[in-house]
Amino acid sequence: MREQGGLTNIRRRIGRAPARRRVLRGASALPVLAVLLAGCGIRATEVPTDFGPAPSRVRCSLGEPEPSARESRGMPVRVFLRCGTSLVTVDRSVRVPEGAADSARRVLVAQGLLDQLAATPSAAEREAGYSTAVPGGTTVSGPRPGDPADTLRLSSAPGDLTAHALAQIVCTFSDSAAAEGDGSVILGGPGEERPLRYACTDEVRARPGGERPPSSEVAGD
Repeated sequence: MREQGGLTNIRRRIGRAPARRRVLRGASALPVLAVLLAGCGIRATEVPTDFGPAPSRVRCSLGEPEPSARESRGMPVRVFLRCGTSLVTVDRSVRVPEGAADSARRVLVAQGLLDQLAATPSAAEREAGYSTAVPGGTTVSGPRPGDPADTLRLSSAPGDLTAHALAQIVCTFSDSAAAEGDGSVILGGPGEERPLRYACTDEVRARPGGERPPSSEVAGD
């Protein structure tokens, strides 16, 4: 009986041995797994928070211009450029000959503004997110016979321009010496269509791609 009891105990110990070895092998593997994970840059208990370096310039915000850029070489003006989903003003200057008549001066100012709108934004402006939709080579002229005296006729019909381009032109003109003084501007195209009065509203400045500048008919002289 004692011999049989002893044999039974021996069998039980032998049966438990593989389970103990499996537990020990699993425990010994944990430090190795931790080293491998650490070597791969993975931390099981931390959430990665490194999303790369911070942007070098705040979007739609320009730093101070260089000293040479501060020196105005013409009449200071503001033009509206695209940035994000809205229009933002940027300081510019245009050259206007001294002694020009008022009618000629309006056209010269308007052409200078168009040239600035169509110009490629500077590297600093592009870095800050500025862009323009006004096509290069766009020109402007004064009124035709029968047009209101303050009419500006573009080389492209306003209706053919994109919503962004028309919004930039209308808001820039209406905020300048090219406007009538009431915040609106009368624009026509190269054809025989009657010019219309356009206004730059808060909605247009906020969503130039979705809100075309409101227009209304004007009576001729």
